[in-house]
Amino acid sequence: MPVQDKATAPVAIDRFFKISERGSTVAREVRGGFATFFAMAYIIVLNPIILGSAKDLYGHQLQGGQLVTATVVSAAFATLLMGVIGNVPIALAAGLGVNTIVALQLAPRMSWPDAMGMVVLAGFLVMLLVATGLRERVMNAVPTSLRKGIAIGIGLFIMLIGLVDSGFVSRIPDVAGTTVPLQLGSNGHLNGWPVLVFALGVVLTLVLIIRKVSGAILISIVTMTVVALVIEAVANVPSWGLTTPKWPGNPVAVPDFGLLGQFSLFGGFEKVGFVTGLLFVFTVLLSTFFDAMGTILGVGDEAKLMDEKGRLPGINRVLFVDGVAVAYGGATSSSATTCFVESTAGVGEGARTGLASVVTGTLFSLSLFLTPIATMVPSQAATPALLAVGFLILAGSVKDIDWTDYTVAVPAFLAMVLMPFTYSITNGIGIGFITFSLLRLAAGRGREVPVAMYVVSAVFVFYYAMPALGLT
Repeated sequence: MPVQDKATAPVAIDRFFKISERGSTVAREVRGGFATFFAMAYIIVLNPIILGSAKDLYGHQLQGGQLVTATVVSAAFATLLMGVIGNVPIALAAGLGVNTIVALQLAPRMSWPDAMGMVVLAGFLVMLLVATGLRERVMNAVPTSLRKGIAIGIGLFIMLIGLVDSGFVSRIPDVAGTTVPLQLGSNGHLNGWPVLVFALGVVLTLVLIIRKVSGAILISIVTMTVVALVIEAVANVPSWGLTTPKWPGNPVAVPDFGLLGQFSLFGGFEKVGFVTGLLFVFTVLLSTFFDAMGTILGVGDEAKLMDEKGRLPGINRVLFVDGVAVAYGGATSSSATTCFVESTAGVGEGARTGLASVVTGTLFSLSLFLTPIATMVPSQAATPALLAVGFLILAGSVKDIDWTDYTVAVPAFLAMVLMPFTYSITNGIGIGFITFSLLRLAAGRGREVPVAMYVVSAVFVFYYAMPALGLT
């Protein structure tokens, strides 16, 4: 019997997650889950910084320790749910960009519970759109070439994220006489140990990938973390950014669950009025809706999960989990939880199923008590994976765009370049959708555009016009 138990357990896991059917192995899924976790573990530090630095209408600030717990709890729950129900290698956590909206637009006009309540409402609306089939229609309305452009845009976007987070590229302050927005290193030159760790990590990652070494990305992350630990111990580097690679004196931390459940569904409407409240909910909804859509399309395409029509089988389950995650993020006060583009690090490691997400979610769960260790990996050790995966996405998608049809090639081009240039997946998708609809109309091919595409394009036009109309 013990022998049979050992034999049947892997078979049951294989059948449930369709591991062999998708051409993967348990080892690849586990490595992919680890790689994704390390690539996005920075959110445990960054989200509390963004939310904790803001004050609500009454001058209240959220406590850092409670925000760390809330961030980890929401990421662990949503990622595990995506793995078990969605069965895709997509991890979720507090969305960057959305947390800024909550901190800088919502909270200053109401209390923190009121602001988080609006996030919960946005999540409910996402689930409603999924239940009615509208969200799936929008995704299926995107033509193949535009899908590929979105995927490439995400690849370029995560490459830029990796370059900026590592310090290899930095923003030039707004000073008179400045001609370019970005520069090499911190002062136009590459210097400092952290940048060296990143550069060595990029070389190591690419060499391992070219040599087809199993676990290339994970090996690189672990190796460069060890190198960073040694450098910090010897040189005592002044600044590594968000995470300093030091072995914690006490690797165990006690979580503080004080923020969980601290939300008010309709309190915000009493503070700002019904119309403004709806606009706030709409803003959160739009950001999470299309950020997640772009990530799902990009990861699904890179993982070769799309069918012959370019659609992701079981997409409704994935979209529903994303809606639940948005609402759950508000309920935990960690801001909207959404799909993370860093999931491509796991896909680059070979992950093809939800088992990788289960591994990532489990690691988030463990980090509740081991936060000091989880936050020990510096971005310079993890971000080389983003650079490598960004290249792989571009190399695998650019050839599939129909460059001879300008009505779709131009929107695809705009989507791919505006994502990194505006630092927003949503902006790239929005401009791509609007341009596609307009160019098809101009070419007399308006009937070829799905109705859902026209509707979404109109929504984006309204969204971009809101500031001019005095609605934000």
